[in-house]
Amino acid sequence: MVRGKTQMRRIENATSRQVTFSKRRNGLLKKAFELSVLCDAEVALIIFSPRGKLCEFASSSMEDTIERYRNHVKEVQTDNSSSVDEDAQWQQLRNETESMAKKIEALELAKRKLLGEGMGLSSIEELQEIEQQLERSVGIIRARKMQVYSEQIEELQAKEKMLASQNALLNVKRLVRTKKTPEEQPTNFQNAEYGETSDVETELFIGMPEKRTRKDRPK
Repeated sequence: MVRGKTQMRRIENATSRQVTFSKRRNGLLKKAFELSVLCDAEVALIIFSPRGKLCEFASSSMEDTIERYRNHVKEVQTDNSSSVDEDAQWQQLRNETESMAKKIEALELAKRKLLGEGMGLSSIEELQEIEQQLERSVGIIRARKMQVYSEQIEELQAKEKMLASQNALLNVKRLVRTKKTPEEQPTNFQNAEYGETSDVETELFIGMPEKRTRKDRPK
């Protein structure tokens, strides 16, 4: 036979309530003391009577135990908030991963359709959209091809101008070097052979030198 649990409730009689409080309080203080001694535990017990009277027990320092309790509560709250933040972050990452997977799947499907694969279930609207997209792509490719051609032509024209300048400079250097050769520079002996006259007198006179003009000179 199992005994039913007696439901606890407030003692209505004030005298009986005060007696019960005193007994239970003393027993609780005794148990707290025994727990601290037997188990080497840090115990702090605070009791306020119905009339507001304080009863307390501390195995060491009540203030130190209370401060230790407050720090512990802060650490627990911080750990709980950190775990909550981590859970939220993981959930956000999972959502982003699922979203990226759906986008990749949609892009792969669009790629296959652009390549002409999997077109059997496509509607008229989808086919028209694919056709327009292909036309836009072809236009972009042609524009890029013309741009590349223009860049190549400009590069070749610049090279042509540079080669022409180098060729002209080489021609100038060749002409200058040719004019400075000894064969084309006349000498004094060559001038004498071509009959150029000189003012040096070569006639012999006997006697005192006298002044003569150019008219007195024998012809």
